[in-house]
Amino acid sequence: MSEGVAPPYLSRELEQPGKTRKGSTSSRRAGSRWGRRILTAFACLVYLYLFLPLINIIVFTFNDPAGRYNISWDGFTINNWLDPFKDKELTDAFIRSLEVAVLSISIALIMGSLVAIALARYRFTGSRGIEIFLVLPLTTPEIVLGASLYQLFLGRNVVFGFSTVVIAHVMFCVSFVALTVKARVRGFDWTLEDAAMDLGASPWRSFRKITFPLILPGIVAAALLSFALSLDDYIVTDFTKGEFTTFPIQVNNAFRVSFPPQVNVLATIVLIVSVLLLVLTSVRSEKGVTR
Repeated sequence: MSEGVAPPYLSRELEQPGKTRKGSTSSRRAGSRWGRRILTAFACLVYLYLFLPLINIIVFTFNDPAGRYNISWDGFTINNWLDPFKDKELTDAFIRSLEVAVLSISIALIMGSLVAIALARYRFTGSRGIEIFLVLPLTTPEIVLGASLYQLFLGRNVVFGFSTVVIAHVMFCVSFVALTVKARVRGFDWTLEDAAMDLGASPWRSFRKITFPLILPGIVAAALLSFALSLDDYIVTDFTKGEFTTFPIQVNNAFRVSFPPQVNVLATIVLIVSVLLLVLTSVRSEKGVTR
């Protein structure tokens, strides 16, 4: 046997690992393709699960119900959009819900943002305890919160109505605002404010020109989340409303006798406004990052 030439049996053994590696690579690629397909299909199912109720609401705004219940497709019409405020009781309740939501959000944004900035910027005695207490309204069942507020107001002879509903909504909105804004300002370089004040800017001007634009996306996100929570809250509102009626309460009352298509139209209007605000906030945030 000449030097430098491997025996036949050894050549076969040396070639075999290469074939194995080639086959193993092909198997991994095939498995990767199937994995991507399965994950894509699963993601599509999750999106369908999340958006199917919203799609159903939008589609049935164009339904022409034969009876009092807008639950089965009976024909296409745009009349529901031509007169979205046809049901006066439903419209009045919707306006009252908007008033509660706007006032609750305004109060919660101020309180929650200040708490978030204080917790993110300063370390003080009890700060950790405050962070823990902020989570409590999120983990407390609504029926427990509603019942406790009902007992609190009733024991002090408070008149139930608009004010008690606003107090209740502010209570659970503050936590969402504080946690959302705190996540936004975490990691913020607070020396930028100090540098601005060293250059002659007042504390208010440095906050308005430096800090506020950076935390604005978090504030808007918290406002949208709080708006949705306030607008559709039923349980806590039911405990604290008295004779005051909001949109969810009126919708529940309407279901006992009918299901008007105006419910779908008003809900779709709120959805469109929320999506537009999210898009505008996202665009503004991207422009700020680009600069």
